Amino acid sequence: MPTEPHETIISYELPCEGCEKLARGHKFYSAAISSCASGTDCHYAGHQFHSIIVAQLEDDISPKKPVGTLTLLFNDQNQHVDQTRKTVLSFARLISIIVERNKTNRDAMRAELMADRQAIANDIHDSLAQTLVYARMRTSLLLESIRNGNEVMSAKYANDIEEALEISQKNARELIKDFRCAMDPSGLPNALQNLTEQFGQRNKISLEYVNRVAHLELPLEYEIQVFHIVQEALANIAAHSEATHARLIVDFSNNYYIFTIEDNGSGGCAFTPVEGHYGMMIMRERAQRIGGEINVRSSEEIGTHVQLFFPAPGTNWRTANE
Repeated sequence: MPTEPHETIISYELPCEGCEKLARGHKFYSAAISSCASGTDCHYAGHQFHSIIVAQLEDDISPKKPVGTLTLLFNDQNQHVDQTRKTVLSFARLISIIVERNKTNRDAMRAELMADRQAIANDIHDSLAQTLVYARMRTSLLLESIRNGNEVMSAKYANDIEEALEISQKNARELIKDFRCAMDPSGLPNALQNLTEQFGQRNKISLEYVNRVAHLELPLEYEIQVFHIVQEALANIAAHSEATHARLIVDFSNNYYIFTIEDNGSGGCAFTPVEGHYGMMIMRERAQRIGGEINVRSSEEIGTHVQLFFPAPGTNWRTANE
């Protein structure tokens, strides 16, 4: 066993059982290996090392459950333990923060993965499964009308099925495109900037991007939903508005984020019954997932005005990412 330590502190899993017992329950431990009475039982006795220092790596959330230990071995007698103590404890604290941050990042990545899987399931249910259920119901009605010799209703149900399959095909393509489209690793502002540039290259509509939020930083789930909502709104402008100018405005007011997409078109973006109904439904579903809502106004006088607004994320996310 080493002589009486200079400073009582822990060792979490020291190779030497004697050192472990002596150091357990303390944050800092220092001893001379050369005086170890354990003899051959000591892992370090007989080597070139003459002294040992052990510092606990603390867990801020559960101080009684250390995340590990920092063990330093010296090839001479450490005569300046008091001076060394502050440096070692500071370094141990730094390592503890790194370990905790890595654990937090792993937990966040796991949560994001689960959220992505849930988003895929929700989108398939909302945009594809419901349409297929509708088509199946119409198929049953079609078969019944055929058995009854009702040609008028048979033709109607057959047309309904064709429209539903067309919508399902389009939704499947959109889902594939959405999930192939990864968020810009630089964040939402860059993703929106790239989106507006691509919009200008593909269309004859002048699109102005105005970001009034100095530090637009949101959780990944929020960024994904906002990006796809804006993308869908711009796609509708390109397809139906007949506009020459459009604006994407990002603002923050009364603890709410506000994304506005507006144009000077003919007001033809009120979302058509066939494809727009499902497009708007998906946009509203996306907004609801982040606690938000969507308002749409469209007329010949004002063009089309789509506004997404949602409350700022709770402090839990911000605290976890500080």
